[in-house]
Amino acid sequence: MQIEGAVALVTGGNRGLGDQFVKALLDRGAAKVYAAARNPGTVTTPGAVPLALDITDPASVRAAAEQAQDVRLLINNAGISTGTGILDGSTDGFRREMDTHVFGTLDMSRAFAPVLARNGGGALLNVLSVLSWYVFPDNAAYSAAKAAEWAVTNALRVQLAGQGTLVTALHVGYMDTDMAAAVEGPKTDPAKVAHGALDTIEARRFEYLADDISAQVKAGLAADPAALYPQVAELLA
Repeated sequence: MQIEGAVALVTGGNRGLGDQFVKALLDRGAAKVYAAARNPGTVTTPGAVPLALDITDPASVRAAAEQAQDVRLLINNAGISTGTGILDGSTDGFRREMDTHVFGTLDMSRAFAPVLARNGGGALLNVLSVLSWYVFPDNAAYSAAKAAEWAVTNALRVQLAGQGTLVTALHVGYMDTDMAAAVEGPKTDPAKVAHGALDTIEARRFEYLADDISAQVKAGLAADPAALYPQVAELLA
């Protein structure tokens, strides 16, 4: 689909990558961009249409779908990172991650699938992560939720193809956003990621690997787990 002239909705559109998506869409001539956030007053990008939305609240999701009946591109971007570990982390942390990344994405996709169908099919983009495929034990809740969201994305891709809806997945490592502020090392420019993802949608491709680490980790999935986690093989040798 073409971004120019399209109507889009970006969840978590008030900051970080979401705000960059809103800016990129407007720069590329989108007719309208809903920037959705729990507090719409935090949306500051000129030209955006603020929309109150909590993706973990089904009633809020339904209200957003009723209000934004003209959407042709849905970008499921909203996310959290609780830093919940595999053994000592709280189960509430796991539930929060799942509620946001899995059930929030699922509810948004279910609510807007009929809207996209009525508007000619359009496209849906889910913001995933390289951590859909790789896990750090001290942040296991995030990886578990992103892996489940990857499965949801694949199911949506198959299910929505019949109505002409393109479903694209974005995988990326650390970006220069608030969520990764404490991380040292290379970070990808979120503006570049946003434009690259929109290029992928316009090219009608199913997946965008936004950085080298995402491409490398995906390429290693066919190997034995020892290739991705050599420290495990060394400790158990």
